[in-house]
Amino acid sequence: MVGSKRVPFKIIINVLQQLAFIVNVLLVLALLLLHFVIKDCTFRFAIWFYMLPLPVIILIILAASVFLGKKRKYNLIVAGLLTVFWFFTSFSISFTEPVEPTDIEVVFWNASRDDGLQEAFIENGGIPDVMVLSESKNNNFEKLKAKYPDYYFYSNKELVVLFSKQPIHIVKEEVSRFGSTIITFNTYGVNFYSVDMQGSLDVPKAWEFKFESSIIKNTQNTVVLGDFNAPYESIFLKGFKKNYTHFFDKKGNGFRETWPWSLPLLSIDHIWVSKDLRIVNSEKIHSKNSDHSMIKTVIRK
Repeated sequence: MVGSKRVPFKIIINVLQQLAFIVNVLLVLALLLLHFVIKDCTFRFAIWFYMLPLPVIILIILAASVFLGKKRKYNLIVAGLLTVFWFFTSFSISFTEPVEPTDIEVVFWNASRDDGLQEAFIENGGIPDVMVLSESKNNNFEKLKAKYPDYYFYSNKELVVLFSKQPIHIVKEEVSRFGSTIITFNTYGVNFYSVDMQGSLDVPKAWEFKFESSIIKNTQNTVVLGDFNAPYESIFLKGFKKNYTHFFDKKGNGFRETWPWSLPLLSIDHIWVSKDLRIVNSEKIHSKNSDHSMIKTVIRK
C-alpha cells in the first residue's frame, strides 16, 4: 500500500512490555488484596485464598517478573518485602523451659486414616498426657486397653480418637450437617474442645464456623485443638486470637505451617490455649506417615 509504513519492531516490543507491566501491577494488587484484605470472607474468595498462601503469591510475583524487562525490579522488591514479612510472621524462635511434673503435655495429629494411637506415640517420642487424633482409622482398642490398662480412650464413628492418662469426661459431642465434629470433654481438670472441621471446598467456612461458635464458649481453663481446615490468617479465627493464645506464637520453633507434608504453606492444624493457662513449650513434628504435621504443647495451670 502506497504511503504505508511498517511499525518498528522496538516500538511493538515496548508497547507489549508496557501492557505486560500494567497486567502485572493489576495481578500483584489483586493477590495482595486477596491475602491481606479479602481473605476467606466469602465462599468463592475462600477457595482462592486457600489455594494462594503467601509463599505461592511470592513465587507468582517472581515468575511474572520474567516478562517485565528492566521493570522487573519492582516485582523483585515486592517479592522481597513479602518474603521478609512472611518469615517474621511465620517463623518463630523460642527457648525451651524445664517441664514440671504437674505440667500437661497435649498433642494433636491428623493421622491421615492409616495411623492410630500406637503410631502416634512413636511419632511423638513418648506417651503424652492428652492426645487427640483425627482421621485415625488404624486402632484396635481391645489391644490398646490391654497394653495400657491404666489409661483412658474414647473414639467415635467420625474417626476422632481421644486419649488421656487421666479419666476422660465427655460433656457432649456434636456433628454438623456437613460433617464437622466438635467433642467437648474434660480431663486433668481442663476443658477441652476437639475440633475436626469439614475441609470440602463445596462447604462454606462461614456455615461451619457458625456451628463452632455455637458450641465453643469457654475462654478460661480451656484448650481448643484440632484440624480447622482454615489457615492461621483466616478471618474466622479472629475470635480465637482475641480469647486464646496460639500454641506456636509464644513457644514455637521453626515455621508455624502444618500442611502439606513439611512444606510451610498453610497452618490448618491448631492448638489454642486460654490466656489463664501458661504455655511452657511447643513443638511441631514432621512425619512421613501423614501430610499433616503433629503439633504439641505443654501447658501449666
